[in-house]
Amino acid sequence: MDATALENDLRKKRMWAFGIVGFFAMISISTFAYNEYYIYLSVYLWFGFIYGMCLQYGRFCFSSAFRDLFAVGVPRMVVGVMVATALFAFVSAFISATGLSTFHAAPTSVHAVIAGFIFGVGMVFAGGCASGSLYKTGEGNGVALIVILSISVTQALFADVAGWTNKLVPESWHESAVAKGLPSTINAGDGWVDQYLAGYVWDQPVMTYASLLGLSNDSVAGAFFANVLIGVLVPGTILLIIVYVFWSRGGFKRKLLKKQSGFSFKDDLKGYWAMISSSKRTAIAGLILGIFCGLQMLVTQGLRVKFGVRNAGSLLERMGHDFGLSVNGTVFDPGYWYVTTQEAQWVGWAFNKMGAENMDNIYFGFVNGIPNPALNPADWMSLALIGGAAVMALLHNEFKFKKPTLELATWAIIGGALMGIGSRLGLGCNVGAFFVRVSQGDVSGWLFGLGMIGGAYIGVKFFNWWTERKMAKQFESCGM
Repeated sequence: MDATALENDLRKKRMWAFGIVGFFAMISISTFAYNEYYIYLSVYLWFGFIYGMCLQYGRFCFSSAFRDLFAVGVPRMVVGVMVATALFAFVSAFISATGLSTFHAAPTSVHAVIAGFIFGVGMVFAGGCASGSLYKTGEGNGVALIVILSISVTQALFADVAGWTNKLVPESWHESAVAKGLPSTINAGDGWVDQYLAGYVWDQPVMTYASLLGLSNDSVAGAFFANVLIGVLVPGTILLIIVYVFWSRGGFKRKLLKKQSGFSFKDDLKGYWAMISSSKRTAIAGLILGIFCGLQMLVTQGLRVKFGVRNAGSLLERMGHDFGLSVNGTVFDPGYWYVTTQEAQWVGWAFNKMGAENMDNIYFGFVNGIPNPALNPADWMSLALIGGAAVMALLHNEFKFKKPTLELATWAIIGGALMGIGSRLGLGCNVGAFFVRVSQGDVSGWLFGLGMIGGAYIGVKFFNWWTERKMAKQFESCGM
């Protein structure tokens, strides 16, 4: 491609980028002019847009983080994830101390480890985590789109599974679920996931590091000392020390010994810092991501106070859009960055329109609802995330449609399905069950993270075996 053609191509991509921004701006302005309540949805939209730009700019993917570490020994992305988590934790601690946090801790038990393990294997198989697949879709990656579809369909089906799976439910789960006295429209005693949630998960303790120390989450000591220092910085530092010792120290030491005769503890400190600061692009993305993840909580809670609501379901009902609200009159409205639930709602809404009775389960019918995707705040966030990633990719000439091969599409479906199951078992994905929870001092966050790391390790080992096996067969077929 000559210089003129290249310049024309770049100009077209910039025009597309500006067009996407203009489209989102038009949506925000026109919907607000129609009804001021739409500003609540626009907040989700623009924060999602920022997340997409950050993820694409920093190539920020949890799957890549652990795959690169275990497969080729590159710690860059793991460092970026921890930087973003720590920064999010500091911003969130400030918001928690003001009493404006929208976060709710999750039940803590071994289920988080198991869920994280399944999710970790899936994200390696798929070649991208839930958030990574969204931003890669914005780059034109067809495999990533298949991953998102697989996660979404699997969740929608898994949340409503019943039949023979009820035989796998322990009697104690069944009895506990029935005893909860849920509304008659919710079949808590029928359906594996419903009985797992109401009969097991809801019975587990909800813990933060602040509560373990007898402190309030919205106190300065609880927010900063317990949840940030004890819950994020200490374990995060230990994790990065392990990464440095096993994956980064050797290379740094060999490089330094070429210039000097010895290697001291002071040199180890330099090596540790060099690892942390090795990628400015990822660090910058993590910085912005962490700050805006916290700010979304503040802005969302401010709007809830302004409109006198606790959930977007009330706003939708006021606007006359009551279809798809849960039995409690709510919709999925976390108030912070979240992935997977809103995608499952897309599919749940579509299934319902095709005649499926899927509002009698806890996931859709009791908690999250299945509102029209065009009116779902979290849906606006995910779609805008894809748009933000597309804008950043277009501006950096990194946008390219990539058609998936049959093999990659197969792995995407399998990996996406595993991530969908892991997300429902863990009540969240790499973002909602790990990134957000860890940063908020939720004990269950690190449990999911440990499982996810273990699953990623097994996934990488399996892929190495699969690749070697495949290459051996190809050599045999060639008579080599």
